[in-house]
Amino acid sequence: MTVGVLLVTHEGLGEQMLRIAIQTLGFCPLQIETLPIDAACMVEEMDAMAAVMCQRLDEGDGVLVLTDLYGSTPCNIAFRLLSRQGVSAVSGVNMPMLIRVMNYSHLPLPELVEKALSGGRDGIVLCQQED
Repeated sequence: MTVGVLLVTHEGLGEQMLRIAIQTLGFCPLQIETLPIDAACMVEEMDAMAAVMCQRLDEGDGVLVLTDLYGSTPCNIAFRLLSRQGVSAVSGVNMPMLIRVMNYSHLPLPELVEKALSGGRDGIVLCQQED
């Protein structure tokens, strides 16, 4: 078993990130689902969908919820999932974070959270030409 991953993001951001990550790696090593949130969504319905998805993804090792913008509706939905046992959430998802999570899919949830955080931070690099 591995930790399940739920991407709760604005519109189609999570789907596109997942598609690109799978294309980059050539496979998907863990169970990942996406929950796109649009501006006209019914938040209560999205909360219920997120809970069902979280339950489906948790095969006993927990669920890591990745969301895009701290304080936004997708993040608030992710935050409410934290009341469930075995759920952790990280905001600010980017491609390096997602690929790091996928590359370390064998880790337990607390260590996977740390990999997500380090992947997100380490993936932000100033690009400049060498003199």
